[in-house]
Amino acid sequence: MSIINEFKEFAVKGNVIDMAVGIIIGGAFGKIVTSVVNDVIMPPIGLLLGGVDFKDLAITLKAGIPATEAAAEIPAVMLRYGAFIQTVIDFLIVA
Repeated sequence: MSIINEFKEFAVKGNVIDMAVGIIIGGAFGKIVTSVVNDVIMPPIGLLLGGVDFKDLAITLKAGIPATEAAAEIPAVMLRYGAFIQTVIDFLIVA
């Protein structure tokens, strides 16, 4: 069977709607997990580690330059590892 025929067979069976519903529910579940990680799990962990807010954890690689009359502001180059830690925990819960 060719790929096109297989896809037509798949689409006719109604599995496309089931898959679409699954994707929508999966997206909503991902938002719930992100909220649980950011708002429920990480604040107590930050408190145990001395009041650290993981969103703010970053290493400044190059300081920013404020705007002047002659030039626009150049933002700082930062490695935001706190946000990365939150995203990894989020992924581990979903996976």
